[in-house]
Amino acid sequence: MPENAPSPPAQGRTVRDATFDVFRRRGLTRLFANPGSTEVPFLTDLPGDFDFVLALHEGSVVGLATGYALGRGAPSLALLHTTAGLGNGVSAIATARVNRAPVVILVGQQDRRHIAYEPFLTGRLAGLAGDYPVRVEQPVRAQDVPAAVERAFHAAATERGPALVIVPMNDWEAAPDDEREPAAAQGDIVRAVAVAPEVVDSLAAFLDGARSPALVVGAGSDDAAARAALVALAERLSAPVYQEAFGARAGFPHDHALFAGLLPAGRPGLRERLAPYDALLVVGCPAFRQSFYAPGRLTMPGTRIALVTEDPEEAYRSPAELAVLASPASVCSALATRVAARAASPPSPFRPPDAPEPPADGEPLRASHVLAALAERLPADAVVLEEAPVDRPELQERMPASQPFGYLSAAMGGLGFAVSGATGMRLALPERPVVAVIGDGSTVYGIQGLWSAAHYRVGVLFVVLSNGGYAIMDRLAENHGGAPPWPSFAEVELATVARGFGCPARRITTFGELTGALDEIVPTLARRAEPLLLDVVVAPTEAFGP
Repeated sequence: MPENAPSPPAQGRTVRDATFDVFRRRGLTRLFANPGSTEVPFLTDLPGDFDFVLALHEGSVVGLATGYALGRGAPSLALLHTTAGLGNGVSAIATARVNRAPVVILVGQQDRRHIAYEPFLTGRLAGLAGDYPVRVEQPVRAQDVPAAVERAFHAAATERGPALVIVPMNDWEAAPDDEREPAAAQGDIVRAVAVAPEVVDSLAAFLDGARSPALVVGAGSDDAAARAALVALAERLSAPVYQEAFGARAGFPHDHALFAGLLPAGRPGLRERLAPYDALLVVGCPAFRQSFYAPGRLTMPGTRIALVTEDPEEAYRSPAELAVLASPASVCSALATRVAARAASPPSPFRPPDAPEPPADGEPLRASHVLAALAERLPADAVVLEEAPVDRPELQERMPASQPFGYLSAAMGGLGFAVSGATGMRLALPERPVVAVIGDGSTVYGIQGLWSAAHYRVGVLFVVLSNGGYAIMDRLAENHGGAPPWPSFAEVELATVARGFGCPARRITTFGELTGALDEIVPTLARRAEPLLLDVVVAPTEAFGP
């Protein structure tokens, strides 16, 4: 028998059994999957303590696992089917990476004994997802599969991203090598949070030496401890706090008096907004996230920048004179007791815009009506997922994120995350109301996720802003000075499509229908066991400025 060939099927314990033990120890007993033939040996007679969650498309599989991982703050487990499954899931894997979601992804492969002949369904898998996985494991022997899963879990947890393990289908039935030394990375993972005093002193000196400091926060500080520390620091400094542009999450309570709003996503606006400040402490995000290119500097000459992040890649791409790789919560908590208190008057607080008047008889609903009505009714602990590109700026203004996960989006920018991401989030946080605000074009990209929400009775409210086309693209084409070649698709009725996937849905065309539905549904969100899609017909938003 060749040296690297798997052992004959064992009469007793198998590699599959040993791998299930790894999953149990790591808390990976909920499996999100869309199976194929190469996964049958792994899935058949799944142990009773494992929870199998089916999605009807691989993008939905990874989206569910991403939302679930983010909500629980720990790695989740997904299963994809060789080339087709991994290929279909690549965009969602990219979203998981940029959203810092730790996901362990098993990828099925053809039988190891004839892969060299490239039989049907053989996958060229290692590079298919590009650089977006934080690690790709290809066990050399069947007996190496459990250890590969351990390493993938370790990589996903420490680097906060998706890690792949590619497993030939016949490896599961091989006899394990239980007599080997313990696998690398099989121990507990403990993330140190202490910060060296000299590091805190350096940051304190940076802020104390400033005439007019400000804070910029992002997704990496969207947890209770980091938010509390940032509030204490901002109040100590009496400094304004800005939210990064195009961030995945809100890193500071938007209803706090020191919250100054979102930064513009273009350089001219960014320079103007930050011009009054001579020192910027950026926490939990890069300095600075942009959208479309514009010439010129990011900030005015003489503006100093320091950065606190747990993500080395954010530090690499930030023009900061001091970058601290550490927990934002621990750094800002220590810094709040070290910096000198300032007696300056607080800046003018951010104020959400007033709600628009209801449309007159015969006038269409606008996105503003929907967002304002939601903002008036949603409880403070609501989890809001956004995937409505043309209406994102207004949503962020009208719906302040007062608690962690008060705002969540697909930081990569690709569409198709919100339906499955919201479903996975609600599975992880069943006690919190979850609302997804999605454009109709975005919904079509991830529509299959509605089946999983309905089948597993996950009580998410999906609010679809149906403007009948790609309004964001229409506005961008106009801003570019030309006419778009693509048509609208107003004939697509998503309430009908949703019901076809088994998800309850309503078509909303009037303001009265909208407010009546929200008054009925929103008070039930924390206890709902059934999803609902509101297909709200709105006029296309007429202007867009990121």
